[in-house]
Amino acid sequence: MGQNSKIEWTHHTFNPWWGCVKVSPACKFCYAETWARRVGVEAWGAASERRFFSDHHWAEPFKWNKEAQRDGQRRRVFCASMADVFENRRDLDLWRSRLWPIIDSTPWLDWLLLTKRPQNIGRLSPWKRNWPRNVWLGTTAEKQNWARERIAHLMSYPAAVRFVSCEPLLGPIDLTEWLAPASSKKGLNWVIAGGESGPKSRPMNPAWAESIRDQCLATGVPFHFKQWGHWGPHANGTKKLIDTVMLTDREGKEIQLFKLGKHATGRRLGGEVHDGFPSANS
Repeated sequence: MGQNSKIEWTHHTFNPWWGCVKVSPACKFCYAETWARRVGVEAWGAASERRFFSDHHWAEPFKWNKEAQRDGQRRRVFCASMADVFENRRDLDLWRSRLWPIIDSTPWLDWLLLTKRPQNIGRLSPWKRNWPRNVWLGTTAEKQNWARERIAHLMSYPAAVRFVSCEPLLGPIDLTEWLAPASSKKGLNWVIAGGESGPKSRPMNPAWAESIRDQCLATGVPFHFKQWGHWGPHANGTKKLIDTVMLTDREGKEIQLFKLGKHATGRRLGGEVHDGFPSANS
């Protein structure tokens, strides 16, 4: 987890620690918990200790910042892929206090702080009303009720970029009330959507992703389709050997999804790759 991240919408990942507590349906098959256990780390749950890292690990962002400055190209850093920066635990305050100055000191890096706990941002962040220009603040919304609850909190903070990650997308979501033209500072500046990965994943109805795409197109908000996930609409190989599920599309017609794995299902939605990004350091 670090430089040259495999996550499609970031260049690097930086984890101030590993570990978290599940808080909503999106967390049911948490990829981070699965990965941690695969390498022998038990850091999930309220009673578990978090995993922390060495000074060498904490020096990495300074190296990335220097490289970005040398190349004259900004880099995006997802913080944190294996945790939630705004988890409300007092034993994490020391590590948060180490993170904030690093963000301030790496102006060539755009830090993507994605949380499922936006209600904690005001109490746990140091910037209050004066946020650094290189912080992109986001929240996860897997269904409409979570969008309504979490985005309301997100809108309270004047980050340079505010975004929502609808991944794993578990139901239809109408983001219209929070979307605004790209030139506006009043709404969301970026939307990510994608299906769930892993053998136990829940299928994403294509209609849900298509609807979010169309909402973004209508308002000029950049849209990024990350992946279909484990289930996709196009089968490869012998269909009879592949698990399938039938869903209903936007026009009421049946559509068949195939359990292929994320690499086979790919990233094309409606035949196109959607790689929308907001303007860096906007």
